[in-house]
Amino acid sequence: MIDAFSYLSVLLSIIIGLAITQLLQGFGRIIQAREHVRIFWPSLAWAGLLILVCVQSWWAMFGLRSHEDWSFFPFLVVVAQTIDLYLVTALVLPEIAPGEEVDLRTHYYRQLTWFYCLTIALIMISLAKDLVFSGSLPANANTIIQLGFMGLAVAALLVRRDWFHKLLISVAFALFGLYVALLFTQLPSR
Repeated sequence: MIDAFSYLSVLLSIIIGLAITQLLQGFGRIIQAREHVRIFWPSLAWAGLLILVCVQSWWAMFGLRSHEDWSFFPFLVVVAQTIDLYLVTALVLPEIAPGEEVDLRTHYYRQLTWFYCLTIALIMISLAKDLVFSGSLPANANTIIQLGFMGLAVAALLVRRDWFHKLLISVAFALFGLYVALLFTQLPSR
């Protein structure tokens, strides 16, 4: 007999799998059209970080396996989180038509507002998920780091200078590494 989490996690896994597919296809398109692509390394770095975020999200959702009293609203919150993550991944790398000249810097700044607003929404949904499932925000380190990511996203919306966005992705990688090292080196036990 299948338990509720095993059943519900199939949809979550599909959406996260589609997000990873989106990123890998983006890298593939860039490699195939490399003669026509002007590289902006922060775009590539964000795509790489988002692959890690997708994997970490899937890893962390294992902690929901012990939740037994599933209802539609809590599940909808978790689905919203994965859908938002997919939408963020859809913005980071462009679709490339054969022979089309693509400037990743231009694409990055064209998508910047949606990318960072959806990132802020993703963090808010993540925090709301903990409120829905446990009645409180996550442990201090978890909340502080997520609020740190939110602060970076807000700053990215306000500052449009290349040097800042290059520094931003470097800080985001370091913060994500700290996040995983502190909270996600083992499968969640709850």
